[in-house]
Amino acid sequence: MSEKKRFLLRLDDRLYAVLEKWAADELRSVNAQIEYLLAEAARREKRWPSGQAGGEESRP
Repeated sequence: MSEKKRFLLRLDDRLYAVLEKWAADELRSVNAQIEYLLAEAARREKRWPSGQAGGEESRP
């Protein structure tokens, strides 16, 4: 597995609460949920190279 970039992210408390609930609903950590959502947005906008893995965590 490749090394992941670490960085600080500040979020509004209300947004964090939404992400926390959403992540729990999908059996992910908040970090994995944020990564999943960002990767989905990048794919949707065609900014993610096709065929490249990453930003995904398998769903149960």
